[in-house]
Amino acid sequence: MNSKPLPGHPHFAYRGNELFAEQVRLSALAQQHGTPLFVYSKAAMLAALAAYQRGFSGRQVQICYAMKANSTLGVIQLFAQAGCGFDVVSLGELTRVLAAGGLASKIIFSGVGKTRPEMRAALQAGIGCFNVESEAELEVLSEVAQSLSLRAPVSIRVNPNVDPQTHPYISTGLKGNKFGIAHERVVQTYQRAAALPGLQVLGIDCHIGSQITQASPYLDAMDRMLDLVQAIEAAGVPLHHIDLGGGLGINYHGETPPQADQLWQQLLAKLDARGYGQRALMIEPGRSLVGNAGVCVTEVLYLKPGEQKNFMVVDAAMNDLPRPAMYQAYHQIVPLKPNPTEPHTWEVVGPICESGDWLGHDRHLNAQPGDLLAVLSAGAYCMSMSSNYNTRNRAAEVLVDGAHSHLIRARETYADQMRLEHLPFPSSSAAGEAPAH
Repeated sequence: MNSKPLPGHPHFAYRGNELFAEQVRLSALAQQHGTPLFVYSKAAMLAALAAYQRGFSGRQVQICYAMKANSTLGVIQLFAQAGCGFDVVSLGELTRVLAAGGLASKIIFSGVGKTRPEMRAALQAGIGCFNVESEAELEVLSEVAQSLSLRAPVSIRVNPNVDPQTHPYISTGLKGNKFGIAHERVVQTYQRAAALPGLQVLGIDCHIGSQITQASPYLDAMDRMLDLVQAIEAAGVPLHHIDLGGGLGINYHGETPPQADQLWQQLLAKLDARGYGQRALMIEPGRSLVGNAGVCVTEVLYLKPGEQKNFMVVDAAMNDLPRPAMYQAYHQIVPLKPNPTEPHTWEVVGPICESGDWLGHDRHLNAQPGDLLAVLSAGAYCMSMSSNYNTRNRAAEVLVDGAHSHLIRARETYADQMRLEHLPFPSSSAAGEAPAH
């Protein structure tokens, strides 16, 4: 059977008149598990990881998956078994890594608002490093570590004031962002960290943003980081590792980000030229490992032609795929079974009671109620950001491995949603009646 891979998504292909994930028909998965349904390709995730591994061949590098992109246990387990560490930003994420078999010693704990209980739990678990985001956090972390008779391993996240040329909501390395220590205060902050009895300084960290599609912001950040490494070590604080963060973008709508191996060839060449080629490295990719490995399958419910716009109402919504509503993001939408007749222009929208509940503007599609569509590039920041808005159940998730599929998250039920809630009044009170006195 002829196979026609989707551009930029080689593990999703039309075979005959059906869209497949690896060797599994997406329509068969939708029939078995219902819609909306997230489907991930194991081969796509491992191929994305392999690009980083090729780029780092022969180097001392720890790849830590930034699991905020997709924190489903089945995805975490896949990367743990592939040798990855993890970048977490909450105790919940730390708990998920350990539940999926990840090693605590390979965990980096990032984030601007770590609480004392989170610090304590991470120290007791034996994580590899805290990426500290503020001078105040250093003081608190030292206190918590001392109370446990431990020393917290730390690297300090610096804010290099580099423009990542991405959406402002996911830019993290400019002066106006809440992340990291200002470039001008880095050396003094390291000297203070080295003097605190509850800390052990290990490295330096930088993360400038997400969905970065050019190499130049990374090269600029590398130069500023290495200038700081030189200044910090000249001030008497040795650094074991350099953490360059993540943020590499993917192809949503014709973007051409550098391949991971090609980007790191450029960065490593700069590292070598500056004399730091043997330094241990850490990186924290997220979206680039999982984004194009996932699709969301959705059913067309209604067609609603109008005077100004034509609406195609589907059963996936902004609670399942929040990126369009939150970031005005583009996701390609394709049919599971192409129809060769002339397409029409549609606003693809969900059932939620918000005008912001849209998945795609001005899409050329030919579909009828009951047909299935695939929203592409849905592996990152979709399920992990999903919600129960309008009391909608969160979708099921399936991992495809060749000709086999695994249900890695069952569809949520209404009972699941209400399990932790309690009625405050006696159940005998009928609706609309005033409680008896």
